[in-house]
Amino acid sequence: MDKVKLEILGISSSQAQSDSFALVLGEKDGDRRLPIVIGTFEAQSIAIELENIRPNRPMTHDLFKPLLFSMGCEVKEVIISAIREGVFFAKMVVTNGSETWEIDTRPSDAVAIGIRFEAEIYADEHVLEEAAISFSTVGGKEYTRFPQREKEQKNISVNSLKDYSIQELKTMLQEAIKREDYEKAVLIRDEISRRQ
Repeated sequence: MDKVKLEILGISSSQAQSDSFALVLGEKDGDRRLPIVIGTFEAQSIAIELENIRPNRPMTHDLFKPLLFSMGCEVKEVIISAIREGVFFAKMVVTNGSETWEIDTRPSDAVAIGIRFEAEIYADEHVLEEAAISFSTVGGKEYTRFPQREKEQKNISVNSLKDYSIQELKTMLQEAIKREDYEKAVLIRDEISRRQ
């Protein structure tokens, strides 16, 4: 399968679910954004590593680096490999130089461990086609295109979106994107797609 290189654009608190955050990954050479809801612990672990903060005692994800190094291994890349019923799946590619293994994991854990190895982050193209938010420019004016996604996001008031017209939803969508509220944008995108 084709894989697309990503970079971490940021982490924001989730308005959809308490005690959760949105990890926003962006296409390295493109305009698509992939928001993934992650837990508080994983968000903290990613943020600490990105900010180069060293806690007094190692966090769980910090333990993987010395452990794998002691076995002559390292994480080469992280791949967001699938999305099923709104849940993302990932793999860590680990190698000892002569052998390579793909280890199934949650995306949040894969990213938290992968950044400690400075591993590249990728997503399979079909994941981006299904779940990414894309930005494009046509005639100097920015617009947004949302690919189809089969499963509605959990714990956000989808019912309240049914009260708005398509035009109102498109306006709300643009506002959510400007605020980088990708979770809300995904919900609005899904409601617009459902009506078409």
